[in-house]
Amino acid sequence: MAKVKKSFFCQQCGYESVKWLGQCPSCGQWNTFVEEIIDKGSDKTDWNQYTGEVKRSNKTISIHDVISQEERRIITRDVELNRVLGGGIVNGSIILVAGEPGIGKSTLFLQCGLQFTNTKVLYISGEESEQQIKMRADRLTAAGGEKINDQFYLLTETSTQTIFQEIKKLKPQIVIVDSVQTLQSPVIDASPGSISQIKECTSEFQRYAKETHTPVFLIGHITKEGSIAGPKVLEHMVDVVLQFEGDRHYAYRILRTLKNRFGSTSELGIYEMTDTGMRGVLNPSEILITQKEDQLSGIAIAATIEGVRPLLIEIQSLVTQSVYGTPQRTATGFDLRRLQLLLAVLEKRGGFHFGVKDVFLNIAGGIKVEDPSIDLAVLCSLLSSYEDVPLAQTICFAGEVGLSGEIRAVNKIDQRIAEAEKLGFEKIIVSKYNQSLKNTSRFNIEVIRMSRVEEVYQYLF
Repeated sequence: MAKVKKSFFCQQCGYESVKWLGQCPSCGQWNTFVEEIIDKGSDKTDWNQYTGEVKRSNKTISIHDVISQEERRIITRDVELNRVLGGGIVNGSIILVAGEPGIGKSTLFLQCGLQFTNTKVLYISGEESEQQIKMRADRLTAAGGEKINDQFYLLTETSTQTIFQEIKKLKPQIVIVDSVQTLQSPVIDASPGSISQIKECTSEFQRYAKETHTPVFLIGHITKEGSIAGPKVLEHMVDVVLQFEGDRHYAYRILRTLKNRFGSTSELGIYEMTDTGMRGVLNPSEILITQKEDQLSGIAIAATIEGVRPLLIEIQSLVTQSVYGTPQRTATGFDLRRLQLLLAVLEKRGGFHFGVKDVFLNIAGGIKVEDPSIDLAVLCSLLSSYEDVPLAQTICFAGEVGLSGEIRAVNKIDQRIAEAEKLGFEKIIVSKYNQSLKNTSRFNIEVIRMSRVEEVYQYLF
């Protein structure tokens, strides 16, 4: 008989304690400990009995004896997913994908699995039946007339013991699990979705991925606060963490990289949700800029960079007289503290009385941007609304604003200018201190170099 052990786990951070505690010593939350029964006896799952693999003996080795090999990646037909993963799927990697319910996680990876050719894909679902998945697969492939992958297999099961027995028979090249919160390991005597079950199930798939060099996608849930459900150690165990986000009132979805051991963490993929699944958006700048005929005040275009990808985004501002004693400051898609900093710069260096004004800022398209190079565009958008003077539609901005009102240089300025030129802009205002920008005659766009916020104001207004 296996020895049964009881433990208490914090449902917020996964901290384990032998007794119940009122406050978690790790995350400081109150009343979050729940008792779970853990079976850690002789019935511990042996991965080799499911795979039939002979476990290789590990021994100490010099780093000079390790043979360097170019990592081989599986290239999907989804260009956006390849970019986010750093160039494709690395063999033996375990990838966690999380997002809001109904955001399109299952649709995206079902579509990805169906598009493979000559690749054996196993789609494990603990949430849907075979008939539901087949209905969705038919809908995804009906409009384009695409042929479904002949080697796409379904398994509706939640027990990891049964799953690994089926994996041993099938020997898939890619495994997709929807979702990790529905899995249950026989080693742990706890309900699916609990802290201990998530840790154990992820650990089993991690061993499977590393020992067989098979990539595994784990689709996960998020909490009401927006963080990935389960213990924080879950994100440490996997190789790649992707966050699928977007407003369900918009048709566009953004796939962000939170962690990537095989590539950059600053990449993002943009998708459009259609009746026939997810469609990758190859030129996101066109959808992030509102097509309008009339010139409106408070609108400025910023040239930003996400990873190696230049984007042009629209900044919208509204500055009105404050009705209440304390002015409101509201920002959507932009850091509120950064907005307050820019308002303080305008108040101190420019003499504009924003202290008696309500300020509302929005980045069009429902995306969130943390690049400081959009500071200049935000500042010009605020001034445009303050003066109620529209900016020219043919001008855009790329520059960081310092506390003394100087316009600081930003990186990858050549790519930003080239993107603005491609979309038909005639002028771009950048920092005078960009050392890499020496020859501007090669661009078919007028590059205006300035050093102070006061110069920009005098030029525009």
